[in-house]
Amino acid sequence: MKREPIEDVAAFMKQHGLVLVTAESCTAGLIAARLADIPGAGALLDCAYVVYSCEAKEQCLGVKRETIERFNLTSEEVAREMAAGALKKSAANLAIANTGVAEAVDDETPAGTQCFAWAFRTGKNDDADDAARVIFSETRRFSGGRNEVRDAGAHYALMRVPHYFARLRESS
Repeated sequence: MKREPIEDVAAFMKQHGLVLVTAESCTAGLIAARLADIPGAGALLDCAYVVYSCEAKEQCLGVKRETIERFNLTSEEVAREMAAGALKKSAANLAIANTGVAEAVDDETPAGTQCFAWAFRTGKNDDADDAARVIFSETRRFSGGRNEVRDAGAHYALMRVPHYFARLRESS
């Protein structure tokens, strides 16, 4: 029986001792849910934040209002602050965040645009120590209807874990 790609990511995470916290807007918990579909996921998933509103991003994850106003909700800067905030509030050593739009909401951001961030804890959990984490980010655009975009984003976010873990290793 052929393994699913998410099973390969889960095996990779287990092999490297990665435990995940998610900070999700556009995918509304699908990243955590996809990982939770895998047997043994309890050892790989600490918790998940679903933060749709600006207020939730600020209150739950510490995203700065100035960041949202300057860069827009759909921005790598917001995704990076979401990931950093989730990592600070969790015992996990990997955070995945995303923010974006599944369907057209304004003329500025095309439908299907998602901004992602992958944050790795590299030291002890110290709120004041920004050097204790490394964050990568990127923006992607997915096609399809609302739920197809959300599913594609969740899948993509998990599939990029080995790539960014390798980049983390190269940078240290």
